[in-house]
Amino acid sequence: MSGPPTNLVTKPDRSRMSDVVATSLNRLEAHLVAERFRGYDPYDALMSPLFRLPVFRSSRVIRIAGEQALKRSPINLRPLLRIPKGYNPVTLALVLEASAYRALAEPARAADHRARAAHCVAELDRLQTKGFSGACWGYDFDWESRYGRLPAGTPTIVATGLVTNGLFIGYRLLGLEGAFPLCESAARFVLDDLPRAVEGDGTFCWAYYPSGHQRVLNATMKGARLCAQVYSVTRDASYLEPALQTAAYVAERQREDGSWPYAISDRRSWADNFHSGYVLDSFDSLEQCTGEKRFHAVQEKGWDYYTSNFFVDGKIPKYYADSLYPIDATACGQSLLTLCRFGDLDTATAVADWVIENMQCPDGHFAYQLRRRHAVRIAYMRWSSAYVYAGLSRLQYALSENAAAA
Repeated sequence: MSGPPTNLVTKPDRSRMSDVVATSLNRLEAHLVAERFRGYDPYDALMSPLFRLPVFRSSRVIRIAGEQALKRSPINLRPLLRIPKGYNPVTLALVLEASAYRALAEPARAADHRARAAHCVAELDRLQTKGFSGACWGYDFDWESRYGRLPAGTPTIVATGLVTNGLFIGYRLLGLEGAFPLCESAARFVLDDLPRAVEGDGTFCWAYYPSGHQRVLNATMKGARLCAQVYSVTRDASYLEPALQTAAYVAERQREDGSWPYAISDRRSWADNFHSGYVLDSFDSLEQCTGEKRFHAVQEKGWDYYTSNFFVDGKIPKYYADSLYPIDATACGQSLLTLCRFGDLDTATAVADWVIENMQCPDGHFAYQLRRRHAVRIAYMRWSSAYVYAGLSRLQYALSENAAAA
């Protein structure tokens, strides 16, 4: 891993980058497989037995402070705190998505990638949270913030939306058995089990989880994307109308500069890289799945803001628009996914080249964050390695398609 970011602007040669990306992916794949897709998470502090002691269990302030302290620490204290490596459904979804892309990008290894993708589908079927109207997923650790407390397994629209997106890509690219029925089932969870904050014009925002009332824009757009994906196969209009209504809610809350706040009606008004990427990807997926173009201008305005504000020298993904640091692994992975979706392969290859050079560690995993004065190299499975695996695999697929068309 190299030192601080440089200001040198380069546009990597795509043929060279195909080899660089493939080599990086193979190193990262070896790490993922060796760990059996299990690992630590920035938000897993409450899985320590320490938080089962009465004084810690009963204090919300202590729990949130403990989460934040562990998340911010550059040293991995989890073994000392007896926090186990977790098995997160979103990790499996990202590996599924990556495996679908790699099966098409690497014909010689297509059978291996397909088998891994099929394994992920089976595991996601097994790991779904029971007791709701349809398939749904949550994280594998207890989690708490000032806006709510979620025990492990509590289904959320974010986890469910990320899982079903991986399933849908596996279905669309590889025709994987069992993948689409899980998407169709999960749409019933979104439609039937999540509260809605409804406006006078009929537009609405889905809640983050079944008993919640937060209005998180990227979260409700994941619900819109899922419904649009199911509609693209079933052509059932009962999925289309809610998708359009909640997309209209998000479109109406786009700021003049093209950005979106993270949430409505609370203090979380920031705009950041990867949540902006989620919104853009969801709007584009909605358009691609339904043919509905009413949000195209909104999407273009958001894309202009995204590309103008979240990359330094066209290659270094920023977390926030007004600050270079921290440089974050999820922002890097999602940048690759969004840039490839919108066809900006020049920036995507430059980002990949920089991220591989500066953030991949000797054992293949990717560092969590580069901060102003130090790097946090803790191996986080969901947040870092799985996300970058999906992003680099999407780029590998795009480069292979580009080469085939040349």
